[in-house]
Amino acid sequence: MWSVLWAAVRSKAPYVTFPVAFVVGLVGYHLEWFLRGDPSPAAEEEKSISEQREERKLEEIADKDLTKVVSLKDKLEFAPRAVLNRNRPEKS
Repeated sequence: MWSVLWAAVRSKAPYVTFPVAFVVGLVGYHLEWFLRGDPSPAAEEEKSISEQREERKLEEIADKDLTKVVSLKDKLEFAPRAVLNRNRPEKS
């Protein structure tokens, strides 16, 4: 008789577990909302990390002259020395 009872419980478990989990989650959600209260306006207007990064980058390049760059001909060391120094002719 116990095996028949356990087989019935095992086969009907999803139909019992889902509503119980749903009710527990719903009660927990509303309890957390009640305890925390309304979110502060500063938290809603807070910028994301990527937006803060973009603003910082724009501030860094705002006062630089972007037209003055080093020529690749003048910049000989564009690769690590250990990799290409064997095949590069000596500088005169």
